[in-house]
Amino acid sequence: MILRFLVAAAINFVIGWIYFRVIHVNPTTVGFTFLLAILAVSAFWGLRVAIFMAVLATLGYNFFFLPPVGKLTIADPQNWVALIAFLITAIIGSHLSERARREALHSNQRRHEVERLYAFSQQLLVSDNVFGLLNSVPSYIVDSFGVTGAAVFLDHKQKTYFSDISVQSLIPIDELKAVSGRGEPVLNRERGMCFMPLRMGVRSIGSMGVVGCSMSRETLEAIGSLVAIAIERASTMEKLTKAEATRESDRLRSLLLDAVTHDFRTPLTAIKASAETLLSEVELDQPQLKELATVINEESDRLNRLVGEAAEVAQLDARQVELLFEPHYIREAVDLALLESRHALERHTVEVAVPETLPPVPMDLNRISEVLAQLLENAGKYSPPGTPIHLTAELRDRQLVTSVADHGPGIDDLEQGMIFEKFYRGRNQRVSMQGTGMGLAIAKAIVELHGGTITVTSQLGRGSVFSFTLPVT
Repeated sequence: MILRFLVAAAINFVIGWIYFRVIHVNPTTVGFTFLLAILAVSAFWGLRVAIFMAVLATLGYNFFFLPPVGKLTIADPQNWVALIAFLITAIIGSHLSERARREALHSNQRRHEVERLYAFSQQLLVSDNVFGLLNSVPSYIVDSFGVTGAAVFLDHKQKTYFSDISVQSLIPIDELKAVSGRGEPVLNRERGMCFMPLRMGVRSIGSMGVVGCSMSRETLEAIGSLVAIAIERASTMEKLTKAEATRESDRLRSLLLDAVTHDFRTPLTAIKASAETLLSEVELDQPQLKELATVINEESDRLNRLVGEAAEVAQLDARQVELLFEPHYIREAVDLALLESRHALERHTVEVAVPETLPPVPMDLNRISEVLAQLLENAGKYSPPGTPIHLTAELRDRQLVTSVADHGPGIDDLEQGMIFEKFYRGRNQRVSMQGTGMGLAIAKAIVELHGGTITVTSQLGRGSVFSFTLPVT
């Protein structure tokens, strides 16, 4: 800014020097030249620089071109009128030029915002994955409007979606909830933060927070309306899907029974075929006999495991399982689980972060290692080969929190509430992956018998984090 003032002073000096030393013209020509220079400066650099330049030009015009030359006095009273008229004209012209410049800038800004709003609306409306849309909305806001970060809070879910993990520390959730409750925006331009309610008519369904906000209130309201429409669309699709799931409940139960029957029948068929071959009059050499015996042994183990899982589910549901609670370090359960699930994790590296400072926790060691083994096997089963699996443990609010994170396809919001149900299997894994859908239900029952909880946090395309808690006494 200081440089602009210096350049404005230099322009005055150059004009005065040329007309005073090089080209001799009448004072009117000098005045018009100064005036044009002031208007040009105002158009590019604003009103303050132009007024500064107008005052300097007035003084220079008086000193060098109005008699008596070389003095800041005026002999002819008519020149006073000319000088004052010059100053007023320069200031008014600068003001008009500055206003025109501001309006042009504002018009361009509004045009860009409208273009961005259109692109943003296209992203919301053409999204194929309605259930993953809520996870993507904050990122769409960041990409479309060039802000630092964004967050969306949904009142009916009491859940907040962030554009990035780092934004969680910048946008307070309490403020988002307060704006949603009041239904009134909060624009803190000094901090560059804007909070806008998401309205459907007069009803507020949530709120939106933006970091690095320089947009107009009208644009923010338009973004809020578009996001509210997208949320209502996603909510409607979710309700329709749940209604459809309810209508098909009986059919799914029948399919489930068929699936379990199939899982039992497959090893029985292999055992029966091997036994019939052994009982036949066909002569078999030693390797063939060994192969048939191996089939019978492996399929028997598989059948025994299926029966064990079904029996375990029934016992856990009836709370007829006796747990042996003893103080153990979670690292002991982790080591047992890694050993048990080593075959399922052959194509993955497991990154374990369990601090040695964690206290021992009352637990049934074998049962908790069973929970961890189930989570690790699922992570290995659904993650692409070569991707790492992360196992962590930490102490949080007198709770030992153990988490298993993968880089799999993720789980949408609808399925996150169903995957811990008995026999439920993901919509996209029912055919491609073997299993009965009892593993997570067993894990949930075991954790709850320990007085803890098990949860999942997931984003489509980014992976899932399964966490369970154990109370620390």
